[in-house]
Amino acid sequence: MAALVCSRILLQRSSRRLTFCSVKAPTFTSQFLSRGHRLSPSDDEMYQRTSVSIMKKEPGTGMIILSYSPQGFDIDGNRVLGPCALLPSAILQWKVGNFKEITEESVSLFHMLVPQIEILVLGTGARLERIHPSVLALLKRKGIAVEVQDTPNACATFNFLINEHRVAAAGLIPPTFSSTGLKILDEE
Repeated sequence: MAALVCSRILLQRSSRRLTFCSVKAPTFTSQFLSRGHRLSPSDDEMYQRTSVSIMKKEPGTGMIILSYSPQGFDIDGNRVLGPCALLPSAILQWKVGNFKEITEESVSLFHMLVPQIEILVLGTGARLERIHPSVLALLKRKGIAVEVQDTPNACATFNFLINEHRVAAAGLIPPTFSSTGLKILDEE
């Protein structure tokens, strides 16, 4: 293979005027050092296939709420009794009995997460209820958007956000009535 020779023009400044001079670039003697060379299987150890190790088959997919009832929730096949906190990597029992018990202290676990969640969906039970303004102000100061809804709509909103690959969490209180509004069916 012929050696690749490049020349370039350098600008030199002398005390009186600008002059141009030609400088030769170093000569490459190896075909692997030339810029335009492409590797092929005949290049032995220089040619390697890229390999990727995948820890989770579908990155970015989170927990999906399959159903809810007055007793609790079915989350990815896990039966959760009573109120629960859905975090990006965990399902926890949430110690609140009703919407009045959603306080700054009870939402503290949501703003201490790393990486920080983008949005918190709060399900207040069978009906949409008002959350104390201090709780909403705390979450706003922490940079977390809050969506307060009745639990059936909160479940659907959470599933939508997770499907859109958003970093979301939910605090859910089971509704007091039984409903079949949220039913996930496997299509085959």
